[in-house]
Amino acid sequence: MLVDDSITGVILAGGKSRRFGENKALSLFNGERLIERLLRSVRQVTTKLLIVTNSPEEYEFLNIPMVGDLIVGAGSLGGIFTGIKSMTTSSGIFIACDMPFIRPEFLRYIIEAARGGPFDAVVPMSDHGFEPLCALYTDACIEPIERRLAAGDLKIVRFYDEVRVRTIHARDTSQFVPEMLFNVNTRSDYEEALRLIGPADGNETSE
Repeated sequence: MLVDDSITGVILAGGKSRRFGENKALSLFNGERLIERLLRSVRQVTTKLLIVTNSPEEYEFLNIPMVGDLIVGAGSLGGIFTGIKSMTTSSGIFIACDMPFIRPEFLRYIIEAARGGPFDAVVPMSDHGFEPLCALYTDACIEPIERRLAAGDLKIVRFYDEVRVRTIHARDTSQFVPEMLFNVNTRSDYEEALRLIGPADGNETSE
């Protein structure tokens, strides 16, 4: 197991889960909460962990450092900004809390790609476009993000023009499996995630 503590694993858990109806990060997969499942993968990459959340009481059981949004109402871009400003390393691997299929091998690939730079961000690109919520960002992104936030422009990819971005495509590595970037937004997404996991991993329902 290759662990690199020069990188912070930042879990973005600031969403309100409106479409899911309750905190989707706590939905169960074979008795394991989604965020726990994700953390199992991240811990194989780094032991430096940080959760960005505005409801820390829901994640106290994880015993992981937490921080609230520095700018309230700034969406995922604000979460990334908070994570970069709060981490003690110069770079972090940022992952949304609703991605049950993230592989540690892919996270390591992203980290290694950053070292082939210099790059300020390493971002996968799927058939849907950039996947900014499973990406590496460095502290060089702080000022460009601040400018976007000040302008009220919360679309994450808009600050990419101001930094050095390495894009990762499926053709670049066998670790890039499309379903790995699947995220759970709705109940139907949750049911689909359970189907993708298969019967060996159980058919638990969320609490």
